Amino acid sequence: MRRFPLAIAAMTMAFAPTLLSAQSINLTGIYKCVQMCRGNLPAHVTQNGTEINLVTEAGQPSRAWPDWYWPANRIWIDAFNQSAVYSPDGMLIQFDSGTIWQRDLGPLPPHRPGAGERRSSVQWSPERGLSFPVGSAQARAGR
Repeated sequence: MRRFPLAIAAMTMAFAPTLLSAQSINLTGIYKCVQMCRGNLPAHVTQNGTEINLVTEAGQPSRAWPDWYWPANRIWIDAFNQSAVYSPDGMLIQFDSGTIWQRDLGPLPPHRPGAGERRSSVQWSPERGLSFPVGSAQARAGR
């Protein structure tokens, strides 16, 4: 009978870290509203551990934290009195009201050839057509 409370305490201590670390994804970033938007601004999410700060597309700030019942895939937003589910990769946040935010990654950077890639020395212009570098086999062939 004395061992029963110790067993309960041991099980509680064993499961406590998993409950606290259930939210494994970092939602920090800029999101754009794609459905049922209330404004045209980008939405901002800042996460520090389990503390989450939101600024909606309408500019309204709010605090959020992992949902008590589903901490691995839902957050609770206090000011809205509603929860939101997020995708496993953190790219989408869908609120219970139907609003959907998609992570805005911005434009892709221009492609620059790396050390192992070849740059083409062939150039094209409307006046001259294709021009090959001097001394290449194509230039010697008169192309």
